[in-house]
Amino acid sequence: MPRLLHYSDIENVYDDPVRVGRLAGAIRSRSGADAVVCGSGDNTSPGVLALIERGRQALDLFRAIDADVETFGNHDFDYGPAAARGVVADAPQTWVAANVVDANGDRFAAEHVTPTTIREVDGVRLGFFGVTDPATPSLNPMAGELVFTDPYDAAEAAVADLRDRGVDHVIALSHLGGGDDELAHRVDVDVILGGHVHAERDERVAGARLLRPGANGHVIFEVEIGSDADGGIDVTRHETAQAPVAEDVVDALEGRIDAAGLDEVVTTLEEPIDRSEETVFGGECRIGNFVADAYRWSLDADVGLQNSGGIRNGPPLAGAVTVADLVSVIPFEEHVVRAEVTGAELREIFRESAAAVVDFGEPGWWHGHVSGATIQWDDDANELLDATVAGEPIDSDRRYTIATSAYLLHTDHEFPTLSEQHRIGEGGIQFEVLAAYARKFGIDAAPDGRIRRIGTNRTPREDTATGADE
Repeated sequence: MPRLLHYSDIENVYDDPVRVGRLAGAIRSRSGADAVVCGSGDNTSPGVLALIERGRQALDLFRAIDADVETFGNHDFDYGPAAARGVVADAPQTWVAANVVDANGDRFAAEHVTPTTIREVDGVRLGFFGVTDPATPSLNPMAGELVFTDPYDAAEAAVADLRDRGVDHVIALSHLGGGDDELAHRVDVDVILGGHVHAERDERVAGARLLRPGANGHVIFEVEIGSDADGGIDVTRHETAQAPVAEDVVDALEGRIDAAGLDEVVTTLEEPIDRSEETVFGGECRIGNFVADAYRWSLDADVGLQNSGGIRNGPPLAGAVTVADLVSVIPFEEHVVRAEVTGAELREIFRESAAAVVDFGEPGWWHGHVSGATIQWDDDANELLDATVAGEPIDSDRRYTIATSAYLLHTDHEFPTLSEQHRIGEGGIQFEVLAAYARKFGIDAAPDGRIRRIGTNRTPREDTATGADE
């Protein structure tokens, strides 16, 4: 009976070749003639190697696991459509994308990408289609020349086509994240292999088995189709930490790392700095303070602001910190920019640090890290209690400068009050700013109470002035 091996959102795992080797080993050890190896997006970038290789480092993994089908995530366009076309052209798998078109309305990379594909395994016909978050151009400026049509309309057409062609089961490769539930209700699918949101998921929604393996290659799902008399679906979760290492993948990636030349040591740390998702999205933390401090210093702004989602998860910064380490923190070729806002707008921007205000990401996430300012927030009331700049209350009529990522002026998903109309200047590339700051000042940025979250749902430790992760 057919099996699906599902991975997604591995992003910057390529910067740790052994972890990629274990992911490859986990998939290889469960592969076979009855298995279809499936990816649901964000499997080519971001990361240090991705930045250097323009996503082509992913080919080492794709070839090693003999990948079968894949769809696009928003980060698969980090280096523009031309780079994405190049990866797709050289990758072994079939890429499915039902709602991605170019500016002319033609299917993106039509010579290599198809809305649907069919695989026959053990006499069972499996139909696959792919859909990508229509907000991708807002999430990723490099995808701006592409058009992402309504994914549900595209899915309905794809499913109708596959059913007309006599498939036994329909599988969606989805990079819609929270939109997977609507997908399950709108179309007749058996399995949704999801991604985009980095939290694991395995449940039934409107008759479909909806799966997300989480991020960074820690888990793959093995999906057995037709495993009982009713044609049911069984799912097994496999952690990759103890999987055999695919040494050929390790060797290939280590060769790319050696050639990148990013091994300059810029500072040394006595205490490791955590950058796990729990820490970064939990409130004030050392890594967030460091980034915001570096931005504010680089442009001599009143406030430094970094979005939590822009700080990529990975192993703690520890010991000798290299340029490559700092690239891995924020692996984007985007500039730090200087924006000017009124005090009233600045208070609204601070409010938008809370997931409850912007309705983005997981409930309870904290989206902003600041420098030169303090924020006091009530989680129960979803209310900004107090905010200061340079120790003084914010004057609604005064104008303040913010040093932040160019991305935040582009997207309307995070800090929507900020926009291009607020831009008044531009500085260096983000990770270059981090490196320059670390060379001059080192990395300290101990939590100092600049973000305080209070409420009945906060633990006493989180209510202290030292911040959520200390």
